[in-house]
Amino acid sequence: MRHRILTVSLLSVAAVYFLTPVYWLTVSATKSTGDLFGTFGLWFADPDPVGRLHQVLTHDDGIYVRWFGNSLLYAGVGALAATLLSGAAGYALAKFSFPGREGIFNVILAGVLIPGTALALPLYFLFSEMGLTGSYWSVLLPSAVSPFGVYLCRIYAAAAVPDALLEAARIDGAGEARIFATVGLRLMTPALVTVFLFQFVHIWNNYFLPLVMLSDSDRYPIQLGLTSWQGYADRQPQLYQYTVGGAFLSVLPLMVLMGVLQRYWRTGLTDGGVKA
Repeated sequence: MRHRILTVSLLSVAAVYFLTPVYWLTVSATKSTGDLFGTFGLWFADPDPVGRLHQVLTHDDGIYVRWFGNSLLYAGVGALAATLLSGAAGYALAKFSFPGREGIFNVILAGVLIPGTALALPLYFLFSEMGLTGSYWSVLLPSAVSPFGVYLCRIYAAAAVPDALLEAARIDGAGEARIFATVGLRLMTPALVTVFLFQFVHIWNNYFLPLVMLSDSDRYPIQLGLTSWQGYADRQPQLYQYTVGGAFLSVLPLMVLMGVLQRYWRTGLTDGGVKA
């Protein structure tokens, strides 16, 4: 009983710790610029959420809506591509024996340990030679690669995709591509959803790569766009309120995605841990 009370108490403290910034952001998104600095931060002051958010969406000819769409493009397409590539690579590494397989896997594991910021400048020079800097491709192509996704898919495929089932499909005359599409992908769904969720959140919150690659503000994602607003806030004080309101809107897709995919994410982690 004591352990249960202690556990609940610790989890309650952790929940308050993590939810307080979200609550502050929600409250602050309803305030004017003057109220942000002149009132108590954890309570409302003349709230007008519809009006404040409308100002965010319409400022500078609706540039925030453009940034929001760019973030959806980068995160959605990048996460989907990374999920498919990770699933195919992980399945191949788990279910096919070929020379150099373990060496390739070790290189992929090394890629997990390299921070993305260390690769941003080499990628910039590479894309500059290819003439892709400043384009959508300069952010999308790096986002389609996920070493952690390959690692997770290999571990999960090795545990969740029976070799006997694959052999039965081969005996029935199915090709390897069809087996992967109809059998492998279905059995790996929890792992694939987990990779998609992690990659989507990573790309959505990515700041440094777009900062290095992009120069046109029309192609900025939300994170980079909000930082540019904050940089001009000293000269245009209303941008403080726009930045806070924009930050509030930027977390809504992540909350929705987490809520929708949570059961797949939880199942993927649990099944992988048990079967491995």
